[in-house]
Amino acid sequence: MRVLITGTAGFIGFSISKKLLEKNLKVVGIDNHNDYYDPKLKDARINILNKFKNYKHNKGNLANKEFVDNIFKEVKPNVVIHLAAQAGVRYSIDNPYAYIDSNIQGFLNILEGCRNNDIRNLIYASSSSVYGSNTKMPFNTKDSVDHPLSLYAATKKSNELMAHTYSHLFKIPTTGLRFFTVYGPWGRPDMALFKFTKNIIDRKPIQVYNHGHHKRDFTYIDDITEVISRIVNKPAKSNPEWDSEKPDPSSSFAPYKIYNIGNSKPVNLMDYIRTIENVLQISAIIEYLPMQPGDVNTTFADTDDLAREFNYKPKTDIKVGISNFIDWYKKFYVDT
Repeated sequence: MRVLITGTAGFIGFSISKKLLEKNLKVVGIDNHNDYYDPKLKDARINILNKFKNYKHNKGNLANKEFVDNIFKEVKPNVVIHLAAQAGVRYSIDNPYAYIDSNIQGFLNILEGCRNNDIRNLIYASSSSVYGSNTKMPFNTKDSVDHPLSLYAATKKSNELMAHTYSHLFKIPTTGLRFFTVYGPWGRPDMALFKFTKNIIDRKPIQVYNHGHHKRDFTYIDDITEVISRIVNKPAKSNPEWDSEKPDPSSSFAPYKIYNIGNSKPVNLMDYIRTIENVLQISAIIEYLPMQPGDVNTTFADTDDLAREFNYKPKTDIKVGISNFIDWYKKFYVDT
């Protein structure tokens, strides 16, 4: 099996690439190595992947159609895992064009590559942010997601709509994954766990928005990669029970499916911080701030579909996940 993975210098892209390479699959990666965060971390991830004989890396921009077309022609992948995107809710407020170029134009080029190369399984990253102003908990993939609160969220909802169109028109099996606050070793520097750990170790204040009243469905990276590895061998299928008079947004008459991937156990942000403090054995200096534009109070994933169809439910406890992250952080940043 030949797997084309986009965003392999990124957190999730690197992690699933490594897992599939350890299973002896052939992986071809794409990443533009932008400077949204420290490129040295991205380079370190790729250096690990390059040690596998079944890995080949390509540096380029997915918004460049010619570049994407040439990769598809050269690789002839069976499966595509599209994880490259401009991430970050807050960054989208000041840099909207970056999201259109990467998340819309880039995804269109991937869809066209799949259309023209007989791809039998497209898996792509959506986001829990698509639930926007929804307050019914837990978030269910059968719920409407028509009120995003950031451009980032809007681009992810757009990806789901675009995928459905290509599933319908060209019979491409597409599976969208709504990730819920992914964390763990090799995580992104713009995420809370990374920033909190760094500043607590450096004895600098941490900024806690919404005065610490957030709840997040923190999901450990190994749970994410386990789910994706199972979906690789199980493309989306049409739902024979889909009813156009009572449409289920998570499935379709086309080979299209949406899943939540979350721990299904929201954690209060202050409890999360206390766990970091306990692992580090250092007290945080906390600066409480108001809610940020585009943010939401709580995320909480309903993963019943995932458990039923793949016999797996994310379950890593935050104490284990945070400890693993801090062990990695110290080795990568403190001990070297």
